[in-house]
Amino acid sequence: MAKAMIVGAKGQLGQELQRLLTELNWSFDALDVTDLDITDKSAVRVKVAELKPEVILDAAAYTAVDKAEDEGKDLNWHVNVDGTQILADVAAEAQVKLVYISTDYVFDGTNAGLYLEDDPANPKNEYGRAKWAGEEAVRHSGADYYIVRTSWVFGEFGHNFVFTMQNLAKTHDKLTVVNDQTGRPTWTRTLAEFMMHLLTVNAPFGTYQLSNDNSCTWYEFAKEILKDIDVEVSPVSSEQFPQKAYRPRHSVMSLDKAKSTGFKIPTWQEALNEFLNSLVKK
Repeated sequence: MAKAMIVGAKGQLGQELQRLLTELNWSFDALDVTDLDITDKSAVRVKVAELKPEVILDAAAYTAVDKAEDEGKDLNWHVNVDGTQILADVAAEAQVKLVYISTDYVFDGTNAGLYLEDDPANPKNEYGRAKWAGEEAVRHSGADYYIVRTSWVFGEFGHNFVFTMQNLAKTHDKLTVVNDQTGRPTWTRTLAEFMMHLLTVNAPFGTYQLSNDNSCTWYEFAKEILKDIDVEVSPVSSEQFPQKAYRPRHSVMSLDKAKSTGFKIPTWQEALNEFLNSLVKK
């Protein structure tokens, strides 16, 4: 098995990757920001030379979407663009493969149909702009790369919508959730498995999109999360929940290219059910 270097190892996806690679008996080094500052090119060069990975799994990102509009704007760009540029450049120099995670926020959400990998990007918030610039840095670096766009991520590690809904249901009899934003939820397990699948089958390098199959609104997602809990969930419009950062209203991405690699994608309902059952067993 190839040796991997995970950056962003303590994040939601990074921890999922560690668990999966352990199960798969892959050799890997897991690095968080305390182990490696990805915005320091010399440090990245030294670490790659030291660890000699065959692939870098880039799960490092600044993901505070609303803060990225103002107080976190510089940090958002520094991590998501400058850091990505450095990882990609060093990967190219060292002839190491790179897997970079991007987002549906590179699209503006005005497309009524499915977004394809080569559809024009038009990010409308600072986080989306930075992730798109990160994609472009990877594409032009000369590295062998996989860019994987995803959306609405949930999993066992870290803060996410599933835990937010469950926690709110403990203290509220009624919840209101926006019903005019449509996308695809993504279980970190499915995303991590797809990343490793690309490497295992030597899929063609390039840009892919991966979420769980089927789509829903946040309201529909919440209803499914809380279906076995005694709480009333009501739909509302985005105007009733104003946020600093623009959210795409319809950011459903095509999964056909991912499926063409032979990867079997569970529906978000199946993934959510398996995830919730796994929590009960712990």
